[in-house]
Amino acid sequence: MSADEILLDTEDRMEKALAKLKGDLAGIRTGRANPGLVDSLRVEVYGSPTPIKAIASVGAPEPTQIVIRPFDPGTLKDIEKAVLASGLGLNPQNDGRLIRINVPPLSTEVRKKLGARIRELTEEAKVSVRNVRRDANKSADQEQKDKLMTEDERDTVKEEVQELTKKFENMASDMAAAKETEVMEN
Repeated sequence: MSADEILLDTEDRMEKALAKLKGDLAGIRTGRANPGLVDSLRVEVYGSPTPIKAIASVGAPEPTQIVIRPFDPGTLKDIEKAVLASGLGLNPQNDGRLIRINVPPLSTEVRKKLGARIRELTEEAKVSVRNVRRDANKSADQEQKDKLMTEDERDTVKEEVQELTKKFENMASDMAAAKETEVMEN
């Protein structure tokens, strides 16, 4: 691998780690209703777990309510079961055509737990970024050992990888801080 290939691969893998963090953070509830709360749900329909987005439209018409409109009314009960089994602490109300979910306000204790979960997810993302850095540094060392890269080139690659690592760790911290602020506000 050339120096450019190592850096491109490193940046790509770090972006994937951040994208996963972003998805995980979207699933954490705040005081407001957010369709992202139920986006990660999988509903057991037609014999296989299916993402809720594939079988229903999900919206938040009010700040405290999520509405799920299934494309096939026959899947209402399955969607209701999935929401109840999700562990999100949400109580779906089925009216025969759609499901309404009232999102209760968060207690201080729950907010603190969610804050801890946000920090945990962020740390996992940072560890992933650091693992990518380690792999990139190993690749650079191997290229230098195989005489495909000079020592100076290797050192330059390692410095650039470290800069990428700092950049992505800071981005993860910023995302977490924004989500934590959102969770903690009333």
